[in-house]
Amino acid sequence: MLYVKNAKIKTMVGTDIENGQIIVENGKIKAIGENLKKPKGAEVIDAGKNLLTPGLIDAHCHVGLFGEAVRWEGADGNEIADPITPQLRGIDSINPFDDAFKEAIAGGVTSVGTGPGSANIMGGTFAAVKCVGKRVDDMAIKPEFAMKIAFGENPKNCYGQSQKKSPITRMAIAAGLREMLFKAQRYTEELDEYEKSNKKDKKRPAFDMKLHSLVPVMRKQMPLKAHAHRADDILTSIRIANEFGLDISLEHCTDGHLIVDELVKENKPIIVGPTFGSRTKPEVKNKTFDTVKILVDAGLKVAINTDAPVIPIGGLSLCAGMAIAAGLDEQKGWECITKNPAEIMGIADRVGTLEVGKDADFVIFSGNPLTDIDAKVLYTVVDGEIVYSA
Repeated sequence: MLYVKNAKIKTMVGTDIENGQIIVENGKIKAIGENLKKPKGAEVIDAGKNLLTPGLIDAHCHVGLFGEAVRWEGADGNEIADPITPQLRGIDSINPFDDAFKEAIAGGVTSVGTGPGSANIMGGTFAAVKCVGKRVDDMAIKPEFAMKIAFGENPKNCYGQSQKKSPITRMAIAAGLREMLFKAQRYTEELDEYEKSNKKDKKRPAFDMKLHSLVPVMRKQMPLKAHAHRADDILTSIRIANEFGLDISLEHCTDGHLIVDELVKENKPIIVGPTFGSRTKPEVKNKTFDTVKILVDAGLKVAINTDAPVIPIGGLSLCAGMAIAAGLDEQKGWECITKNPAEIMGIADRVGTLEVGKDADFVIFSGNPLTDIDAKVLYTVVDGEIVYSA
């Protein structure tokens, strides 16, 4: 049991608690509020009137798949042999001993969505995991929460430029995706008919690993997760998702501020980043921290991501701070790295806000990390355990 006292608590549901306490039992928040007495035998953290927030969440990174300080030996995020690989599962490449997980915890990031890179038109599934553990099965909040797809320069480069094979053009990317979705649609329809029958009148469709992995997508149990920077790529991803009636989240969305009116019409969840750093390729030439403010002010659900290791995972709060410096409302900035990514990933029943019954994942900062450059993490708690202490 854990008892935290003297904390300014940002619950992300309602108003902040100026001088609050949290009681944790069996890894869950048992009580949160003011004037809560210390339970007998509880371990005590005195927050010293410092800021306590939900654990930060990055909904799109590659932590554990592209290891820190490694070469090809630890680069396990792109299967650059076949542009269509929906059967891959990011969880099977995650190395819990990647140093980036330690960096995440030290930076107050307690949960991430991590998975395949963007070399392939279809890359496989992302996993939602806690940033603490020795075995990824135990770290997983949701082993598969989205199917990665990619548009634009990355598939064109990894195949068209490097291997002189399709996809060479954006047309080929779209066509390859459509072909796979058409096949998956038919496979799923046949599987549905078989499962609804008495299984004597219908024959089960011949098993196909790629098609079977797309059944949750076609049944709308899992969204597509669309890597797209350029405005036309963003809208192509939406067009194809709409053709098949599928759910989709828009990842990176670098040109989102240029087409905000169109994005409002579609009202898809958006994950913006990595914005910090140089413009490394033509399709990110319009990169700006203004994007988050413009999309949020338009009423869209937005999260901020690091795309780690592109930006170090511990810099997530810095990225939110840069968006606030560009005019984003501070409370909205907090939502972009706590509540919103949890909702987009489908794990908001456990993390993202501080409420009774949810996982006891929270961070105590020496100041406000979104506005104070020298604010430090004093404690990080995951599942009720102190996993980092300054």
